[in-house]
Amino acid sequence: MKIALMDSGIGLLPAAAAVRTLRPDAELVLSCDPDGMPWGPRTPDDLAQRALTVARAAAARRPDALIVACNTASVHALPAIRAELEPEIPVIGTVPAIKPAAAGGGAVAIWATPATTGSPYQRGLIEEFGGAADVTAVPCPGLADAVEQADEAAIDRAVAAAAALTPRDVRAVVLGCTHYELVSERIRAAVQQADRPPLVLHGSAGAVAAQALRRMGVRPAPDATPGNRLTVLLSGAESTLPAEALNYAEGRLLPAVIPVR
Repeated sequence: MKIALMDSGIGLLPAAAAVRTLRPDAELVLSCDPDGMPWGPRTPDDLAQRALTVARAAAARRPDALIVACNTASVHALPAIRAELEPEIPVIGTVPAIKPAAAGGGAVAIWATPATTGSPYQRGLIEEFGGAADVTAVPCPGLADAVEQADEAAIDRAVAAAAALTPRDVRAVVLGCTHYELVSERIRAAVQQADRPPLVLHGSAGAVAAQALRRMGVRPAPDATPGNRLTVLLSGAESTLPAEALNYAEGRLLPAVIPVR
């Protein structure tokens, strides 16, 4: 089987690692847009067009499913991508895990890019799934860019700034940008209070990987023999993983995949 993932940059790594964990025998196609990133500051129409271009590059490799491993692209471009590629290629979007985070009530924070934080889409998710939870939207300017560049000092600054906006009594944090899952433990360390119960972080990578398998009609097989291959597309051109990807555990999992030649 072949599973494609798309994002503006290396935010697709957590979902790719989750797919690799569930199906180590799957061939992976990673399609990114380094020439056009970051997507967040772009207009919705511009972003949708760039996301469509990245999706088309992935679709040309004839995957069995495509994961839109980007919250921003899922907000602005998912309908257009689905309209063009489905039903031939199932398209799986990425939605912040607000519903499971809010299920236990109490104080919950949603960390997301400023564009997503202020979007009607996120407000709608909070209204629909927030339930009795006290939900605080926390904008995280610069964090996704810092993660993309593997800039340690900038990551620390952005995490600290977002932590300062996060209520002290939160019991759960929703990681509303796929890039944030690459630094989840740093976020946990910044938000966790010594006198509070262990903080729960809610990412999306595992859920979207599992949904991709369901849409394909296959079951997880974590013990399958790794025989998979990897294709990396940077702005449509075949390449290798960006060096920054290797700064993260999820990225270091992928070079073990046999590259396509």
